[in-house]
Amino acid sequence: MDRDELAEFLRTRRERIAPADVGLPAGRRRRTAGLRREEAAQLAYISTEYYTRLEQARGSRPSREVLAGLARALRLTDTERDHLHRLAGVAPAPPHQPSREVRQSLRDLIHRLPHAAATVISASHEIVAWNPLAAALMEDFSATPRRDRNLVRRVFLGPHRDGQRLWGVSDADDFARASAQRLRSAAARYPDDPELAALVRELRAGSTAFRELWDTHDVRDEPTRRKTFAHPVVGPVTVDCDVLDIADRDQRLVIYTASPGSPDEEALRLLAVVGTQRLDLPR
Repeated sequence: MDRDELAEFLRTRRERIAPADVGLPAGRRRRTAGLRREEAAQLAYISTEYYTRLEQARGSRPSREVLAGLARALRLTDTERDHLHRLAGVAPAPPHQPSREVRQSLRDLIHRLPHAAATVISASHEIVAWNPLAAALMEDFSATPRRDRNLVRRVFLGPHRDGQRLWGVSDADDFARASAQRLRSAAARYPDDPELAALVRELRAGSTAFRELWDTHDVRDEPTRRKTFAHPVVGPVTVDCDVLDIADRDQRLVIYTASPGSPDEEALRLLAVVGTQRLDLPR
């Protein structure tokens, strides 16, 4: 516990909050910026004496419950909340569930990649954002039910296109193994998420292959660097696969590109023109 840093952090967070921000009258005789100590203590549901000791670097280590109250009272961001826990010498509480919110800057970025197919994947392996070329290469995700945008469910339980798993990718078996291992790791990070727990139960009940992989307890992560999609219109498309971690959201940005000057690059260029209209073509 870093008492001095914790004291300064609490003071600066308290002084930036205007009384009106939390529904308190401003009054005429305030000598300090922001909230008074007794007001912060009241909002955090702790005694003024204990809060004062914390700001004077004399307090004992606060519990998780006290830290949660302070974070709520001082309107801390997620980053500030984690910082508060670390200053207090307490491990930050895990988030309740994987984030499905994608930063707008990241959405803008993938749409500025006209010659690359790009998706954003959540910790539970759900595709939560994509650009037009990704939709053309794989499928129109905007027309796909959310449950079918989960890649672990997709590779083990379907639906399949023309009898092919996961858009006919060449590494479907390797991806299945890696996705089961990453899902086990995610389940440990989000132990209280009922949706993730339900997904694991569904997969264990519906897929012998998943159940066997799950029971190995492996959590290795060996990303695929290159794969081939079996596309129904332009034929096989071989792409390089680069994965970038979005640490603050526990998400992954996956970018598929073709070798310059290759037939695969020409196929991606054609898909960029055709788009998802191919989905409505008779077969």
